Amino acid sequence: MKTGKGCHLKMGEVQIFSGHRQRSPLRRPIWILVLICLVTVFLFWAYTYHPRSSSGCYIFSAKGCKGISVWLPPAPVREYTDEEVASRIVIQDILYTPSIERKNPKIAFMFLSPGSLPFEMLWDKFFQGHEGRFSVYVHASKDKPVHVSRYFVNREIRSDQVVWGKISMVDAERRLLANALKDPDNMRFVLLSDSCVPLRSFNYIYDYLMHTNVSFVDCFYDPGPHGNGRYSERMLPEVEKKDFRKGAQWFSLKRQHALIVLTDSLYYTKFRDYCKPGLDGRNCIADEHYLPTFFNLIDPNGIANWSITHVDWSERKWHPKSYRAQDVTYQLLKNISSIDRSLHVTSDGKHKEMEDPCLWNGVKRPCYLFARKFFPETLDKLLRLFPNYTLSH
Repeated sequence: MKTGKGCHLKMGEVQIFSGHRQRSPLRRPIWILVLICLVTVFLFWAYTYHPRSSSGCYIFSAKGCKGISVWLPPAPVREYTDEEVASRIVIQDILYTPSIERKNPKIAFMFLSPGSLPFEMLWDKFFQGHEGRFSVYVHASKDKPVHVSRYFVNREIRSDQVVWGKISMVDAERRLLANALKDPDNMRFVLLSDSCVPLRSFNYIYDYLMHTNVSFVDCFYDPGPHGNGRYSERMLPEVEKKDFRKGAQWFSLKRQHALIVLTDSLYYTKFRDYCKPGLDGRNCIADEHYLPTFFNLIDPNGIANWSITHVDWSERKWHPKSYRAQDVTYQLLKNISSIDRSLHVTSDGKHKEMEDPCLWNGVKRPCYLFARKFFPETLDKLLRLFPNYTLSH
């Protein structure tokens, strides 16, 4: 039967077209649901992976990145393990216990060395006239030191072998702290190497360290292969990747911080077991990550985020620049001691430079009190220059 442009259709055809007209109204709710889902996913992405640049933030909100987080629910807070709860209670109790005032507060100078200290005579000159205001401790990991300064005689502690990049380096630091903490008058603890030299006079360094309430621990976020690329998920749940930090090992700690480093077993164990060269194809260096990460987790506002020991990494090698006799001049020492901004460079392809002023009690001051690495051959020059480059410091 023919069908014209008019109304004569078969019953089956009527049913088909009729069914089609009945389903069409359902399309709109489906697309609304799809649109809602897309918007939800977009907002979740914006909240979780928000852009780091301020210009990118304004794509989402006129108020910047903070605009979204104002009305989105806060990120869930992870529940601490029993071990973490116990550890943090002890740590917080130590941090909030007021320090006992000492009539004669001292600085503990802790030397990490394979054997004899090539700059003992320079340190001898540095210490002269300040007896009773400092203590000396020497961790000699290979050979028994031969001393030429009376300040170093019988100051060796029980030592053990130290292997670069392994937890034994951290063990040596903790061993030095344990011995130095035996003296209740030691209120500041400075870690130094056999290649370190003082940049300032004793009085300057003493006042710089004693009259501030922070510890000088180097700490920064490095997204590159030599930073967070060394992180292992085996450190979970106590150490999350977002909290993993990097920094130079040369620190100055106040007594409370020295105590909590010594009492810590939880975070130390994580680094002992899962931060080592070659583990899971990563070259994690424990002494570059343990203390920066530890303090970032338990007292981030209690550290300065830079080291008071200057090291030149501008050559971007596995080891820092070393100074030979021909390099040592009055101008070199003056230049280093005048630096008042700390510099960190990421290890990713961008090599992003992060520069911050060195703030001492909120006031911009020079960053460095010590420097390394100096070859033993520089001793004579340093002894000649010492009275001049520390005269005004």
